[in-house]
Amino acid sequence: MDGENHTSEDSELISETIEKLPSSVSREGKGKRLWNKVKYQLVEFNSLPAYLRDNEFILGHYRPEWPLKQVLLSVFSIHNETLNVWTHLIGFFLFLSLTIYTAMKVPKVVDIHSLQLPEVLKADLHKLQECLPSLPNMPDLHKLSGELKSTLPSIDLLPSFSRWHVMDLLYNCLPERFSHSNQTDVCVLRSMKEDVANLIAPLMLRPITRWPFFAFLGGAMFCLLASSTCHLLSCHSERLTYIMLRLDYAGIAALISTSFYPPVYYSFMCNPFFCNLYLGFITLLGVATILVSLLPVFQNPEFRTIRASLFLGMGLSGVAPILHKLILFWHQPEALHTTGYEVLMGVFYGIGALIYATRIPERWMPGKFDIAGHSHQLFHVLVVAGAYTHYQAGLVYLKWRDLEGCRGN
Repeated sequence: MDGENHTSEDSELISETIEKLPSSVSREGKGKRLWNKVKYQLVEFNSLPAYLRDNEFILGHYRPEWPLKQVLLSVFSIHNETLNVWTHLIGFFLFLSLTIYTAMKVPKVVDIHSLQLPEVLKADLHKLQECLPSLPNMPDLHKLSGELKSTLPSIDLLPSFSRWHVMDLLYNCLPERFSHSNQTDVCVLRSMKEDVANLIAPLMLRPITRWPFFAFLGGAMFCLLASSTCHLLSCHSERLTYIMLRLDYAGIAALISTSFYPPVYYSFMCNPFFCNLYLGFITLLGVATILVSLLPVFQNPEFRTIRASLFLGMGLSGVAPILHKLILFWHQPEALHTTGYEVLMGVFYGIGALIYATRIPERWMPGKFDIAGHSHQLFHVLVVAGAYTHYQAGLVYLKWRDLEGCRGN
């Protein structure tokens, strides 16, 4: 009723204003603009249709059933969903940038400078790099590396071999034209064969597959973009709200399930049984959670705690593979390092879910946190923090497995 009275008073005010306009054309155009200005004002919780009533402790600044154009433009205006939209939209662009950075830079991290090689080998390689321009008739290293990969046995890790061992492996594989050389130079080491062996050795390092890491990054971006879109568009209509909420929950399930891919794959890549077991379990659980989230009955506000508990339970299912990893690799500092990141990620997600379910702090002071500081905004910030923490853990996994391979498993 309050909403109807408010609209009636506004209409009377507009009518009085229109009567004072000098001409009918002017009155019609200006009257329409005034009506739109009133029509798209923010309203209070009691004026909302039932499907938009989600948090009774946020009392005002709602956008009720606005046209799609005004809804899209509201991304740049102030209302109670503004920070919900931007916290995850900025998070999406953050992870998009991290994905591009990872694709372009991370495979190059494992190079000769980052390896723990003997100092004498580092010195030789550095010396070779300095004098490369003066070495005549240098081979096409990429082509040569391809020839070697087809003839050499698999080499998992360069640091486990001395430079003499590498040269011995290369001895019968180098093309004949590199076996002898009459060229001399002050920068050339004792033999061209040793130079080429030392130069080719780093090319034989093959980074492990990156798909589990990129699956996590994709899940994070999908979750953040779906959430941001949901908070922006859900006020348009009941049907769009229905669709957006399901997309939002699907994104959360995708983030949680794909977050397990890097730790499970890189921890158990040398134990295919456990790797497939854990990956299969979390994938099935993620799909099941998405399907349950799509059921209409679970979208009602009274099921908020059940939804939060379901997603929290899916997150806790990662305890088993983490404990298993610690048992297998208790002597590896990387195992402890990554576990620390994963525990911190779990803390961020857990606190976020608790704040979301209990509606703190707005339940303590209704109406005081309508624009900024309410539970959903805090939840969004903690989700981005947790996902970024997991990204850092993924970098540790990549470097660990690139350098260690399956040794010590």
